[in-house]
Amino acid sequence: MKYLVISAIFSIAFLFCRGQQTIDTQDIHAASKIISMDFTTSEADSMLGTLQSRARVYHKMHQYNLANATPLTLTFSPLLPDMKQDNRQRDVKFHLPTTQMPANRSELAFYSIPQLASLIKSRKISSVALTKFFINRLKKFGDTLHCVISITEDIAMKEAAEADKEIAAGKYRGLLHGIPYGLKDLFAVKGTKTTWGAAPYKDQILDADSYVYTKLREAGAVLVAKLSTGALAMGDYWYGGRTRNPWNLQTGSSGSSAGPASATVAGLVPFAIGTETYGSIISPSVVCGATGLRPTFGAISRSGAMTLSWSLDKAGPLCRSAEDAAVVFYYLHGTDGLDASAIQMPFNYKEQIDLSKLRIGYAVNYFPKKDTTGNEYKVLEVLRSKGAHLIPMNFPDSGIYNIDMIGLVIGSEASAAFDAFTRTGLDDLMTNQGKGEWPNYFRASRFIPAAEYVNVNRHRYILMQKVNAVLRDYDVIICPSWGGNQLAITNLTGHPAVALPNGFNKAGMPTSITFVGNLYDEATLLAVAKAYQDATEWNKKHPEMFMSEK
Repeated sequence: MKYLVISAIFSIAFLFCRGQQTIDTQDIHAASKIISMDFTTSEADSMLGTLQSRARVYHKMHQYNLANATPLTLTFSPLLPDMKQDNRQRDVKFHLPTTQMPANRSELAFYSIPQLASLIKSRKISSVALTKFFINRLKKFGDTLHCVISITEDIAMKEAAEADKEIAAGKYRGLLHGIPYGLKDLFAVKGTKTTWGAAPYKDQILDADSYVYTKLREAGAVLVAKLSTGALAMGDYWYGGRTRNPWNLQTGSSGSSAGPASATVAGLVPFAIGTETYGSIISPSVVCGATGLRPTFGAISRSGAMTLSWSLDKAGPLCRSAEDAAVVFYYLHGTDGLDASAIQMPFNYKEQIDLSKLRIGYAVNYFPKKDTTGNEYKVLEVLRSKGAHLIPMNFPDSGIYNIDMIGLVIGSEASAAFDAFTRTGLDDLMTNQGKGEWPNYFRASRFIPAAEYVNVNRHRYILMQKVNAVLRDYDVIICPSWGGNQLAITNLTGHPAVALPNGFNKAGMPTSITFVGNLYDEATLLAVAKAYQDATEWNKKHPEMFMSEK
């Protein structure tokens, strides 16, 4: 078995790249401790020539820096070999309500996408006027929340004018036509800086349009801002400061889709697009009280977005309702063929759903024995009152997730995605240099052996089998948002989830519940979430300090 590890001792190569030009047997003995191996002096001596030769290969390879956008030849799919999928796309109809302009114009900030679409389609307000309205809010409150990296005013006004011209000519593209929105600043848009929230990249301009931006432009949506992300998609700190929570400016909005959550909840944009590798849509949605959809892995192409982890990164909408999330996802899902992991799957959403005909489980092993707020159990009461027959079940967790799989996967892939960043010392320019921050995380991850990365993905496959064996018996599973290892598990298996507000705690901060769905069944997941929100008022509550234009 030892020969499997020989090729993995690239910790030695790391020393070589940092300036150590020779390798000896002492280096091998030191490195072997990191990989939990024990080699004899004779074995180390036998390996020496091979490792010196490989170090030279590594050094030569490092002369060619790989762009972050360069993909892997290996791709991950959440689908197991025995899974059958219905690939038929049926007609999806969204209800467009009859909407009037509010007497108090500031109320537009919290109108739903269908309400705004109704106003624009009926030409009660122009896209240009609506776009100016939201740009003014971004200028007024952006610095308060530290949620805006750049306002894309020139692009926005051009796109809004085009939308008005088309609508006046009778060419209506659909519910997003003329609607402003924001992008997490990990997505490339020609003519804008794409900073990734990190000081070393604050002037970076990428000559590409991301899939997400392209699809929204095709839908007629209007880009008004690039919103803050924690530096290189970690947390809520970026080079411009810490993104604030609109419910309490003394706290952060969590991350890394910090700006999208904060700006959407504060009514600075009607919706925004974020990304998740391990909690970056769910976490800020929970903390800020947004409705955040983390779609199935591969449901939305990630081309033109910063890569952190090829087998974990996902793009999804942060909104103020499940209905809005369904509208946005309808126009976004699919692929441009440039992301090998993305596939075209149907989204057969229905606005109204009969809860009594669904198998809805709730994870009793995650629900607290004593519900201190009452909010989690009240979710069950609301759904029962709407006809749901809830099934107590144990979310597959205990005994199957006893190693930090996600840490090894992210560490291995992220350190490769930012290879030159670490080797060239660019990491020294990062604002935060704590032990748990990316610079040190990437450095430490260089010592993960290749064999261990391969094997943790084999463990991941077993995890997928065990989790799917349970989840496929339910249409939706209800989990407390921070319950057990659910967040790590469902990110590893690729299952979709939506986090939605379900009340407030004693400190006046929003609380949240998470619904987990089956692979590529965002339609059922969002319909159940909408049914819950139709019966409650939590997603219609807004932070007071952002409800007035004065």
